[in-house]
Amino acid sequence: MTTQPVRFFQVGSFAVGNRLLPSGDRTVQSDADRTNSLDAGHRACQGCGEALGARYAIDAAMRATAGRLLVVNATGCLEVFSTPYPQTSWRIAWLHSLFGNAPAVATGMAAAMKVKGKTDVRVVGQAGDGGTVDIGFGCLSGMFERNDDVLFICYDNEAYMNTGVQRSGATPPAARTATTEAVGSQPGNVFGQGKDLPRLAMAHDIPYVATATVADLHDLEGKVERAMQIRGARYLHILVPCPLGWGSASSDTIRVARLAQETGLFPVFEAEGGQVTAVSPIRHRTPVEEYLSLQGRYAHLFGEHPSLDVIARIQAIADHNIARYGLDPGEHDDAGPEGGRP
Repeated sequence: MTTQPVRFFQVGSFAVGNRLLPSGDRTVQSDADRTNSLDAGHRACQGCGEALGARYAIDAAMRATAGRLLVVNATGCLEVFSTPYPQTSWRIAWLHSLFGNAPAVATGMAAAMKVKGKTDVRVVGQAGDGGTVDIGFGCLSGMFERNDDVLFICYDNEAYMNTGVQRSGATPPAARTATTEAVGSQPGNVFGQGKDLPRLAMAHDIPYVATATVADLHDLEGKVERAMQIRGARYLHILVPCPLGWGSASSDTIRVARLAQETGLFPVFEAEGGQVTAVSPIRHRTPVEEYLSLQGRYAHLFGEHPSLDVIARIQAIADHNIARYGLDPGEHDDAGPEGGRP
C-alpha cells in the first residue's frame, strides 16, 4: 500500500494536524462530509476500541464505494451496543446476522448483487473475534476458499466481551478472563492455544489480507480503501482494545493499541496471494512490560513478586513476531515511511 508520507510535528505524540496536509491526503474522519456510518446514540462503553474501529473502517469503505455498500454484522458487542431494539445507530444499509454465519450471509448478498447486475454495490461482513476466530470460522474459511467478493473485518478485542469477558481463540497467553482466572500455578490463559487468523487467511491464498490498529487511522483507512479496490475475498484484522475486558483506562485505548504494535505483540502488515507484501516497522521498540502493566488482565504478573518467567515468555512471542515479519526499525532505515518488504 502506498500512502502520502505524514510528518509528525509533536515528538512522541504521533499527532498531526490535518491542516498541514493537502485535503486529498486527509483522513476520512477529518472530512465534514463523512458518512458517520456509526452515529451517536449507541451504548458502547467509554473508550471502546471496537466503536472506533467500526466507524473508521466503514466510513472509509463508504467513501471508497461512493456509498454503494451493504454491511452484514454478526451478533456480538458491536451489534448489541449499536442496535438496541427498536433503535439503531447505523446510517447505512446494515443487516444483523447470527453469531456464526455473517460470512455466509455476506456471500449471499454479494451473489445477489451480481445476479441483479449491481456489481458496483460492494459487501462488507464484520464481527468480533468470537464471531470470526471461533463461531464463524467455518463459514469464513468457506468464503475464503470460494474467493467470494466480500471484505470481512474482524474487530479483535481478544475475548467474548458482550457475554462477560470469556476466553476466545484470540485471547493472548497469561491474560485473565472470566474463564481463565488468575489462579493456580499458571494463572490466566494458557500458552500455545488460540488461532492466528491473519495467517490462516493467508493460507487460503486470498487476494488481500491486512492487519491494523485503531492507533493509526491513516493506515487503517488506507487498508480499507485498498481492499475495496480488489475483487474477491479480502480480510482485515483490526486490534480494538476493550477497557472493560482488558482492565485498562478508558483514556488509554489508543495508547494501548499503539503499544501492542510497538512491542511486536500485534504485527501490522499486508499480504496478497498468501505472501506478505508490506509491513509497518516498529517506530520505537518497547518492552512488553509497558504494554502489559497498563491492563488489569495482566495484574497478576506484577506486584510484590513479579512473574518474570511469564513476562519473558510473552517477550519471546513479541521478539518472534518482529523477526518473522521484519518489524525491527533498524531493518528499514532506508525504506521510507511505509517500511520495506520482507
